[in-house]
Amino acid sequence: MGIGPGGAADMTGRAKAAIEASDTIVGYTTYIRLIQPMLGGKEVLSTGMKAEADRCMEAVRLAGEGRHVALISSGDSGIYGMAGLVLEIIKEETLAGKKKDQGEPPFDFEVIPGVPAVCSSAATLGAPLMHDFAVISLSDLLTPWDLIIRRLHAAAEADFVIAIYNPRSKGRPDYLEEARQIIMSHRPGTTPVGIVKDSRREGEKVIISTLAGLPVEEVDMTTMVIVGNSQSYRFMDYIVTPRGYKGKRF
Repeated sequence: MGIGPGGAADMTGRAKAAIEASDTIVGYTTYIRLIQPMLGGKEVLSTGMKAEADRCMEAVRLAGEGRHVALISSGDSGIYGMAGLVLEIIKEETLAGKKKDQGEPPFDFEVIPGVPAVCSSAATLGAPLMHDFAVISLSDLLTPWDLIIRRLHAAAEADFVIAIYNPRSKGRPDYLEEARQIIMSHRPGTTPVGIVKDSRREGEKVIISTLAGLPVEEVDMTTMVIVGNSQSYRFMDYIVTPRGYKGKRF
């Protein structure tokens, strides 16, 4: 069983090989669509949003039956992906005595790395992540909003560059604005902000703004928002966060 990235933009050769070697593909409908040309002759099982546990359990069940299964995540499967949930399911079934002794699943299991949106977006923006940074999701489906608020305050106060996943949806249209206000309580409104929608996919859109002028209405769930730290600056169509080389080497 392999779990890896979906979509031509973020797929490694290792992920492609795993998909080619699989007879069964499991994944979220949107991600399955991204790899449609690779699915010939394979059984495909897909589900919509909020069915993550169901498809992970099905993938583990099929792998236990001897199938060669590829479970598809976008970006990197270990960053807001399915790798952790699959391992939790395998652990629970092992403890329940449904799997082999010694706590090992009766199949080979591999987490295949991919390119997460934070990295592909940062590459598009230039070099905003050259120094310490924090990655925070604004989705409160699995994390309480009060905890997300605490993390935003902590990251902003510590002067981390902040990369924001799941910044704004129809169900929570005001969370990004609240996050912006929290960050602005710790750093100036002139702080550069990079916005990348549909990173490395068809229709990619890039906006470079400031914290004070962040165009909230332009942001949705497929958008990555990267907020610079106190040292970040805009240069042409890029954002640069110095690491401290200047004055030491040149």
